[in-house]
Amino acid sequence: MSIIEQAARRLEELRRSGIEVPEKAASSGSDAAGLSAGVPARLARMLEEGKLPPGDGLRNPNRPVLRDMSPVTREVSAPARSAPAPESRHVDIDLKRLTAMGYLTPEAPRARIADEFRVIKRPLLVNVHGKSAAPMARSNLIMVTSSLPGEGKTFVSVNLAISLAMELDKTVLLVDADVSRPAVLKRLGLPPSPGLLDILTNPSLPVSDVLMRTNIDKLTILPSGQANGRATELLASDSMDRLLDELATRYSDRIVVFDAPPLLPSTESRVLATYMGQVIVVVAADSTPQKSLNQALTTIEACPVVLPLLNKISRSEVGAYYGYYGPN
Repeated sequence: MSIIEQAARRLEELRRSGIEVPEKAASSGSDAAGLSAGVPARLARMLEEGKLPPGDGLRNPNRPVLRDMSPVTREVSAPARSAPAPESRHVDIDLKRLTAMGYLTPEAPRARIADEFRVIKRPLLVNVHGKSAAPMARSNLIMVTSSLPGEGKTFVSVNLAISLAMELDKTVLLVDADVSRPAVLKRLGLPPSPGLLDILTNPSLPVSDVLMRTNIDKLTILPSGQANGRATELLASDSMDRLLDELATRYSDRIVVFDAPPLLPSTESRVLATYMGQVIVVVAADSTPQKSLNQALTTIEACPVVLPLLNKISRSEVGAYYGYYGPN
C-alpha cells in the first residue's frame, strides 16, 4: 500500500472516530493533488512517520489545528558567573609629609632609616620563610608593642610595614590594633574609618569593606574601627581567631603587622600576643625602666619569638644591631 493510500485510510479512520476532517482531504486516496491541497505537508509527513494528530482534530478545513510534535528545544542559560571579589577602597598617603616626619618611604630607598629597617626586618623574614632553627606557626603575624606608652611602637610599626612592603615577593597588611588609642591613620594623614572592631562586632561585615589599599605598592591598612568597651573580650573571641586565620592565610605572600597597645597599662596586647608568631617589644633608650621591661616581657613569655628593639638612641650610636633613631 502506497504512502498516499495509507494517509487516505488514516484520514478515514479519524473521520469515523468523530474528528472533523476536510472533505477535500478525504475525497480520494489516490488523488495526490487533493491530499496535498487539503492536508499540509507537515501532516502528510506525520502520517508517514506514524504519528497521530492530537484529539483537537482538524476543525478548520483551510487551516488544520495541529499540536507541534517536534522535539522541544529548551533554551539553556549560561552558567551564572560568580560575582567578582569586592575590592578594598583606595587611599593616598602624602609621602612627602611622611618623609618630612622622619618616616621611611619608597621614594627614598637609600635613606639611612631604610637601611636600618633592612637590618631589623631580616631576622623576621628568616622566620617567615621557615628557615629558623624551629619553624613556628603564624610566623607571618608580627606584633609591635612596648612596655609603656610613648616608646615609639607606632613609628616602628609603620616603618616596618613599609619596609616589608618594599620586598619583591611580599604583601603587607598593617593593622591598627591599638583599639583604645589608635594612631596609625593619624600618622599617615588619613581620616578615621571602620575597621577591626567593626568586623568583630558585626560578623556580616566583609573584611574587604574596611581594608584600605594605599599608594604604597603592596601595603594595605586595616584601621582599628569604632571604639568598644568590650575590646579585650572581642580580641579574645573565636571571631578574632577566625579573622586572624583568614588574614594570615588568604595570600601566601602576606605579612600582617599589628600596632598593638603597650603591655603594662592594657590587656589587649597580652591577648593579641597569644595569636602571634613574632613579637617586637620597643624599648626607649635611657627612658624605659628595667623593671617595667622585665614585667612586660613576663606577660608574653609564652610567645615563640620576642625581639627587643632599642629606640631613640643618639645618632652617634646608630649602626648597632637593631638601633635607629625615631620619634614616638
